[in-house]
Amino acid sequence: MSTPNQEDYLEAIWRLTQEKGYARVTDIAERLQISQASVSKMLRRLHADGLLEVERYRGLSLTTVGARQGQRLLARHRTLECFLQHLGVSDPEVVYHDVEGIEHYFSAYTLEQLTALVQYIDDNPEWWQHFIQNLPEDR
Repeated sequence: MSTPNQEDYLEAIWRLTQEKGYARVTDIAERLQISQASVSKMLRRLHADGLLEVERYRGLSLTTVGARQGQRLLARHRTLECFLQHLGVSDPEVVYHDVEGIEHYFSAYTLEQLTALVQYIDDNPEWWQHFIQNLPEDR
């Protein structure tokens, strides 16, 4: 099982490879706002865990297992973003901060249930608007 820190790296690497076709140490450091030395250290760990392939001077790529985890982590992140936005949290920085704070602490079951709820909200927006409009005013 990956640590929250490893999950952040896997998600960042997955996003970068989807956006740019590759991920470099400098890109990861910039994305996560950390030093390149810290990135290099974690990349060695991810490589040792079989999640990352590193070709010297050529770049990084996720293994099949690493890519699957990265894709799952990004889906989890997006589900939480959607849920918070449905709740009316509109400031992108608040959404990002809150998702980063909670995304590592959901069980797989809870995430499945939350994903189903977000899908239901997307499919039935009138139901959700009725719910939001009837919340107590002093919240």
